[in-house]
Amino acid sequence: MEMRKPVLRLHKKDNVVVALRDLSQGEFIEDEGLKVLEVVPKGHKVATSFIPKGARILKYGHRIGIAKEDIRAGSWVHTHNLAVASRRRRYRKVKDWEKEELPQATSRAKFLGIPRSNGKIGTRNYIGVISTVNCSATVARRIADAFQGMRYPGVDGVVALVHGEGCAGQSSGERFEAFRRVFTGYINHPNFAGVLLVGLGCEVNQPEGILMAVGVEKTPLVRTLLIQDHGGTQRTIEKGVEVVREMLKVAQEARRTEISAEKIVLGVECGGSDAYSGITANPALGFAADMLVSHGGTVILSETPEIYGAEHLLIERASSPRVAQKLLERIRWWESYVRNNEGEMDNNPSPGNKKGGLTTILEKSLGAVSKGGTTRLMEVYEYAEEVRSRGLVFMDTPGYDPASVTGMVAGGANVIAFTTGRGSAFGCKPVPVLKLATTSELFHAMEDDMDIDCGTIIQGEESVEEVGARIFKKILEVASGERTKSELLGYGDMEFVPWRMGAMM
Repeated sequence: MEMRKPVLRLHKKDNVVVALRDLSQGEFIEDEGLKVLEVVPKGHKVATSFIPKGARILKYGHRIGIAKEDIRAGSWVHTHNLAVASRRRRYRKVKDWEKEELPQATSRAKFLGIPRSNGKIGTRNYIGVISTVNCSATVARRIADAFQGMRYPGVDGVVALVHGEGCAGQSSGERFEAFRRVFTGYINHPNFAGVLLVGLGCEVNQPEGILMAVGVEKTPLVRTLLIQDHGGTQRTIEKGVEVVREMLKVAQEARRTEISAEKIVLGVECGGSDAYSGITANPALGFAADMLVSHGGTVILSETPEIYGAEHLLIERASSPRVAQKLLERIRWWESYVRNNEGEMDNNPSPGNKKGGLTTILEKSLGAVSKGGTTRLMEVYEYAEEVRSRGLVFMDTPGYDPASVTGMVAGGANVIAFTTGRGSAFGCKPVPVLKLATTSELFHAMEDDMDIDCGTIIQGEESVEEVGARIFKKILEVASGERTKSELLGYGDMEFVPWRMGAMM
């Protein structure tokens, strides 16, 4: 792909191409033998042949929707003339591949990780102050704020994780269980040297109940405080500061040691996507994901609404009919969930996505699913469920980035790789977040936020594979302690967002 090429064809069967720069009316595209009939913005689609009303529009070799009207060759194809039709998909029968070996590298890559007593490996060394209910959020923040600006050797910091949940809901059922799984995952997360749970005292989500449910006993590094039991806000803050100070003495003893890359659990996410997401950053991250799997590691693909329309690509790669069925069940659950809430799955592409050239959820999903690479899908997990499998797995999460990443972190992700085309600003303590820009323009415009420029693929300077190898190397460096841009900016305190589902009482 030369920089001066005006359009990019993604598949020989496609009847649209992607503009690599703004196209002028009357411009002739020599490679396609095509005259542009109207102004087409960069990243948007141009019809390469006549597409009659109701006919399929193909990108990546797959249907992304149908024509709402007759579309002439050379026309701009977007929301005004492209729509998602009702879909009835037949899935290929899945073979049972469960006994197949995962691809293996000739030798395992290494990183400098932090061994924990439970056998897990941390990539960071934090103390977490977690509110179990919104009512204790201010106290949790004040405890963590007492340590701002202080430096403790080998410790990444004290972070308060607060949220808007914990009461006014049922004490059982799907929503409550998902919420509890988040706490289970964070309490046990290897990036925490110690955790202090702060509650009010009368809420549904009691700290003691959480520990009992997850089978964790109180220790010097797992503590609880209740505001009502400690005489109110100020006394609880003072006690909390005392507890955290004791934890920090122990946390400073942690040391990094050389660990096999098989201990990396990579969560992959995309946010603020554009038309280049599925061309540069996502497939390059997918190549890095394949590399990690070959070294024995784990990759978590998520965002169920954002694989919608491309789920067949994962189902065909499922390791067994059981795994394929689990993914289908989650798709059906989402169709019902959205329908019950009077929504539509195709509402997903945001105004920013559409401005960047994406039109339908089918188009967005085909690009998004490439983040997971090409290896077999080994397992499907519910939201925030502990990930035990190696290789590529899928976790059912919403497409909302903070809620999705919170679920993957609870599942055990110790590194996050986040692709963006419009420019998402995101961090997620206690886990480092690598930001991958889809274009060089975005990388340079938001250089303080972006870690890797994937736009070199469009420029013709690097291949997808070369950028993917660069991403894999960066993952190892970040897992070893190198700071990401979001960490340098201090991002990550506000992005703890458990998925809110169901009724609020």
